[in-house]
Amino acid sequence: MDSARSWFQKFQPRDRLRSSTRKKDSMGNSGREDPQPISAEEASNLTKQRVAAAKQYIENHYKEQMKNLQERRERRNLLEKKLADADVSEEDQNNLLKFLEKKETEYMRLQRHKMGADDFELLTMIGKGAFGEVRVCREKTTGSVYAMKKLKKSEMLRRGQVEHVKAERNLLAEVESNCIVKLYCSFQDDEYLYLIMEYLPGGDMMTLLMRKDTLTDDEARFYVAETVLAIESIHKHNYIHRDIKPDNLLLDRYGHLRLSDFGLCKPLDCSTIEEDFSVWRKHGWNFKK
Repeated sequence: MDSARSWFQKFQPRDRLRSSTRKKDSMGNSGREDPQPISAEEASNLTKQRVAAAKQYIENHYKEQMKNLQERRERRNLLEKKLADADVSEEDQNNLLKFLEKKETEYMRLQRHKMGADDFELLTMIGKGAFGEVRVCREKTTGSVYAMKKLKKSEMLRRGQVEHVKAERNLLAEVESNCIVKLYCSFQDDEYLYLIMEYLPGGDMMTLLMRKDTLTDDEARFYVAETVLAIESIHKHNYIHRDIKPDNLLLDRYGHLRLSDFGLCKPLDCSTIEEDFSVWRKHGWNFKK
């Protein structure tokens, strides 16, 4: 309730604050300069802007809630259908449905919880870059192990890397693929931006190549195929990586490949590309074989 009240106060007209300030000044604080009052038209426009912002916020909030509720119902209906087709006993069906409800409740609770750096125990450092570092960390409540990418905001601003970091975060949040590193959550404080990602204990392709020197034909075909699938998974979402190298091809505990380090990735405007191709076709250029 307190958080809702504090949020609502952001949309209150500032003339209330000015009037309260003038009241304090009339009670004896004559040393403070009384702020200039705003006109009725400015106050009205300011109030309309805050009302529009509050309305948009509330609409988006309830749209998201309804979407989550609908997806939750769909997951339950899908499970009930699969259980009915699998000829599972009524007791086992009830137990599985209760287990699903428990997991859904835990997920909703995690969504409401605001993560922070204090929720993780820092372990070994596994990488260090120009304006950040990557550490193995353990979540204190669950004991799950993750890779924490910690980026210093001042360095990002100084080097002009803000858009690159935004693109990396957006790609990881948007693309769901077993071929790229998973992003579990992101948060920030006054100095750093944190990305909590999947920890892959198998090392990288550079280390594998240094250790084995030469891969067999089957091994080479396997890793090339998984690399192609990883690149394709981000191309489908109109991103290009721009930094493909063995150091950015990580391996999980089973030896499967994951594409990582999207700091140089770039989103593409495919509509512009289609327009370019249409212009070339008008001049009689055909790119089909």
